[in-house]
Amino acid sequence: MQVWKMSIQAFRVSNQTRNRRCLVGLNELSITPASLTQHAALFFSSDSVSKSDEKLKKTFVSRQHKYTVTREDIPKSTKTQRRQSQAAPPSITERKVSSELQKLRFEDFRESETKRILRHIQKESNEEQLEIVFGVAPCLLALTQGRRRLSRLFVKNGEGPQRDAILRVCQEAVRRGVQIQRVSKQTLDKMCGGKVHQGLCLQASSLGFINVERPITSHEVRNDRALWLVLDGVQDPMNLGAILRSAYFLGVDRIASSIQNSCPLTPTVSKASAGVMEIMEVFGYSNLKNMIKVKAEQGWQVVGTVGLEEGNPESPVMPCSDFKMSRPTMLLMGGEGDGLSPELRQLCDVLLTVPPRRNLHPGIESLNVSVATGILLHSLLSTRTGSC
Repeated sequence: MQVWKMSIQAFRVSNQTRNRRCLVGLNELSITPASLTQHAALFFSSDSVSKSDEKLKKTFVSRQHKYTVTREDIPKSTKTQRRQSQAAPPSITERKVSSELQKLRFEDFRESETKRILRHIQKESNEEQLEIVFGVAPCLLALTQGRRRLSRLFVKNGEGPQRDAILRVCQEAVRRGVQIQRVSKQTLDKMCGGKVHQGLCLQASSLGFINVERPITSHEVRNDRALWLVLDGVQDPMNLGAILRSAYFLGVDRIASSIQNSCPLTPTVSKASAGVMEIMEVFGYSNLKNMIKVKAEQGWQVVGTVGLEEGNPESPVMPCSDFKMSRPTMLLMGGEGDGLSPELRQLCDVLLTVPPRRNLHPGIESLNVSVATGILLHSLLSTRTGSC
């Protein structure tokens, strides 16, 4: 009886407010619509029921299906409303997609086709001397700079217009007529040897060192405070890439490198340089010694680098902060481990070193070559007062 009093009270509230959720509590009491009708009839058949209650009974029984919802219906309607209310408007990226890119259809490949794709890429690379450039910045700059012959752009599944950086590269590829293909992450991993590709790989021709016979630009002729960075035996591609990035950022006029004992300009170097290798030319020399002698005869100052306790009686050693550029200068950086070769060290007018700011533990007595290069370049270029 207590339950039925609660039911009638709930119905009266629902009848007044027309709120369907008022009778949800009946479901919590495990009273179904059928049992509710049955028990209502029994309850209202009592002799004590008034005429107003009789009218209420009819209304209660006729409308109980309308205002009562089942337990199964509540979660569905609630979830539907929640999904509708939380539906996000189109993202800025989606609105930025050009009509040309929207019409683009990527060719999808199944995982089982990974080997076939890789075989085809390898065959093309061997026949046409192509390589795989990977990473967002290297791919974008390779597309925009026009120094490579472009073949195909590979995009990881699910990385189309969802990311602004990926979208920009795809738009550039469409603009230049480069075919785009969607592949799995596993395929991209194998394309670039497991390196960080950021969802993009570009098949293109390789970049090499600039021929030494190429004439000096008019900018370099006018610049009486030019700084050339000369690399002797830098063999680690990560170091070379970091050096290129620092040199470009700090304003080096030209980069020269030995060819025989140095790292070639590989896609790994491009990735480590954040794509700077696609912009900045690197001049290669089969004989650095002869090139340095020629520049020295033209009035260039030759500056070498050594560790703190290294030295050459014929060349003074000074902290890099004490040196100031007064004329066109060549900064010579040696490779990992051995540093500058003895024959190049003998050509130096002065040797610079980066002094430590603490007592060093044995075995940790030098800087990484890319870090040392960045420090020395900043120190020299901050003293340059001529035209740049």
